[in-house]
Amino acid sequence: MKAWRQPNLTNSLPEVHGSIHVPLNKGFWRTLAAYAGPGLLVAVGYMDPGNWATDIAGGSQFGYKLLSVILISNLFAMLLQHLSLKLGIATGRDLAQACRDSYSRPVSLVLWALAEIAIAATDLAEVIGSAIALNLLFGLPLPVGVALTVLDVFVLLYLQQRGFRLIESIVGSLILIIVVCFAYELLLAQPDVSALLGGLVPRAEVVTTPGMLYVAIGILGATVMPHNLYLHSSIVQTRNYARNDEGRTQAIRFATIDSTASLFLAFFINAAILILAAATFHYSGNQQVADINDAYKLLTPLLGSTVASIVFGVALLASGQNSTLTGTIAGQIVMEGFLNLKLKPWVRRLVTRLLAVVPAMIVAILYGERGTAELLVLSQVILSLQLSFAVVPLVRFTSNRLKMGRFVNPRWVTITAWLVAVIIIALNAYLLWSTFNWLG
Repeated sequence: MKAWRQPNLTNSLPEVHGSIHVPLNKGFWRTLAAYAGPGLLVAVGYMDPGNWATDIAGGSQFGYKLLSVILISNLFAMLLQHLSLKLGIATGRDLAQACRDSYSRPVSLVLWALAEIAIAATDLAEVIGSAIALNLLFGLPLPVGVALTVLDVFVLLYLQQRGFRLIESIVGSLILIIVVCFAYELLLAQPDVSALLGGLVPRAEVVTTPGMLYVAIGILGATVMPHNLYLHSSIVQTRNYARNDEGRTQAIRFATIDSTASLFLAFFINAAILILAAATFHYSGNQQVADINDAYKLLTPLLGSTVASIVFGVALLASGQNSTLTGTIAGQIVMEGFLNLKLKPWVRRLVTRLLAVVPAMIVAILYGERGTAELLVLSQVILSLQLSFAVVPLVRFTSNRLKMGRFVNPRWVTITAWLVAVIIIALNAYLLWSTFNWLG
């Protein structure tokens, strides 16, 4: 594989590139604070509404047994996000730009189209999740909730004009709301701690039991999100670190700490959803709960608190709105990176949002709650299909010395990354085959 073929290249997200100050010689914590933020935006993709259904299904059907799958999925995510941030910092290119520079025009266009489909699927999950939350909390009909999600176009435009740090702060605040909500729910549910800890240990039963394997693959497929790999490689470049080997070494170190810590938060939230479903539904005989609406309705009578369902709905709404912010930024990165095409932000955002709103609106009107739940699952299947087309280029680029220089992956990292990529691709292929075989 050749090095970058273009000598003078446009910065990724040029309007915010290098816009956040990094203090020099101010100690570990001050420096870490300057780099903290991109990891939170990435973590949002690992706790979006698309993850909720698989976690609820896993907990209600199998108790705590699939906690190990969530843990392994997050470890995979930590490695891939590390590679993504390293690509952006070491080369000054985001993953979309790297693909455009390295592949032929036809291949780049195919990869761009697949990435746009993945982002539309992500946006679909956000639209449906937010609409369901508005329905549960305020009784708004699903079509009305879907229509209201268009308004976030204008909210995001306003936030973008106020600086990237504001967006990071809002995302962090919404994540905090989700964490507090689920901490409260877990206190009410009072899960069996010994059984919970036992669920973190991988077991052969997950692979040998067909129903459990299917849900486990669904959890993995919903965890590692392709748009996050494009997103992370770009937003780490918003920091104004020295563009030399010493500055890049520091940036990779602190960005990795930020990413890993943020993904631990995502692990807590995903695990909390599964634990809540296990403690509340599985051990009370409600083992077929696999729908967000059903979970919401059952929480109050089973936990004995009228606040339980409301807190659940608030967390879902925060999750949907958070995902909207990061999905929008990822869409800009993909379009500008692959095509070197810049549209007015409101135009690009409105087009992307309408691609999600139109199918969601049709399904909400014709099929109601059950239809939107099935559409939510379909969005995750679409994401699974696209994942390999982001993971494989990422591993190839970061393993190439001509592109990465001294920051090239060590051999053991390359081997581990390829192993993770093969596992993810194989499991997602099986999930897709099973899904379409079932539909047939």
